[in-house]
Amino acid sequence: MNAIPAILICSFLLMPAALLKEPATPSGSQTALYDEIAAADSELFRAANGCDLVKLGSMVDDGLEFYHDQAGLMVGKQPFLNAVKNNTCGTMVRELVPDSLEVYPIKEFGAIELGVHRFHHPGHEKEWPGAKELGMTRFLDPGAAEWPVGQAKFLHIWRKEQTGWTLVRVVSYAH
Repeated sequence: MNAIPAILICSFLLMPAALLKEPATPSGSQTALYDEIAAADSELFRAANGCDLVKLGSMVDDGLEFYHDQAGLMVGKQPFLNAVKNNTCGTMVRELVPDSLEVYPIKEFGAIELGVHRFHHPGHEKEWPGAKELGMTRFLDPGAAEWPVGQAKFLHIWRKEQTGWTLVRVVSYAH
């Protein structure tokens, strides 16, 4: 009968330390940075989802580098805005996956943002009700099959400026 408690104790002691650690509590400055980047992310994709290319353009650097695991490298603000206008406006909506956002400071520069996002191709209100709020009109009949939802990981590099945050690098991967 002593074998079972001994096995449980050994299993507990051999469990990876990462599973036992309490999550780190960010300091006040880290929480403030997280909140600022979360707000910038929300503003960026509100503009992209709503096809507000003027607002979107004001948030990205002229020399933006966008690395996409399937599409390759895109350099420059205007090619990025053209890609959004021609490929995603009115046909795709980005949603940040809840609790996936991570933010880390870059000393004397800005911040790194990591997370997971989903790309909805609105065609069905069961898929993503928010599409109607954005004025999308490509809805299928209520009985039609839902369109697939894509998901990917991302890394954004933000530069802190006097006027706010500017996106300078994007890496989108694991599609």
